[in-house]
Amino acid sequence: MSIATILIVLIVAGVVLWLVNAYIPMDGKIKKIFNIVVVIAVVIWLLKAFGLFNQLKDIRF
Repeated sequence: MSIATILIVLIVAGVVLWLVNAYIPMDGKIKKIFNIVVVIAVVIWLLKAFGLFNQLKDIRF
């Protein structure tokens, strides 16, 4: 996956998150949960995009 694709997805996710936070009225708790879910989803997607997600599964504690 190219860097340009990753940047475009990050920008689009950020803009969509900003639009939802700015223009859709919802309770502050729900908004906070929504933001956390989106950030976790983007982080997991980035880990998969860079191939680090599979390596994390191999770590044994």
